[in-house]
Amino acid sequence: VQLQASGGGLVQAGGSLRLSCVASGRTFNRNVMGWFRQAPGKEREFVATINWSGGSTLYADSVKGRFAIFRDNAENTVYLQMSSLKPEDTAVYSCAARRSPIVSSRVNEYDYWGQGTQVTVSS
Repeated sequence: VQLQASGGGLVQAGGSLRLSCVASGRTFNRNVMGWFRQAPGKEREFVATINWSGGSTLYADSVKGRFAIFRDNAENTVYLQMSSLKPEDTAVYSCAARRSPIVSSRVNEYDYWGQGTQVTVSS
């Protein structure tokens, strides 16, 4: 599975952005998909994940109620809708895929990674 993320940019605090991640590979709709982020000087951290049907999702506590993950299997795309953005959301956001059908928040349980897209939130 190859992953291509896009949609990052510069936004003011309180604003919104939608990230997209397009996957290639015939097994996309069987993969758990996740979003992670890494801020300068910090470790990569979990943001959100979704299973193949969209019926199971997990969110980091820091983004609950503000971010939403969803997917369109027909378009091989997973999205991260980010609202009420804060300066502390500034990071490089990457999408990842997991062969297992079980959602996970652990970085080392994902098998495929795309390049990141920069999100910068100004105060």
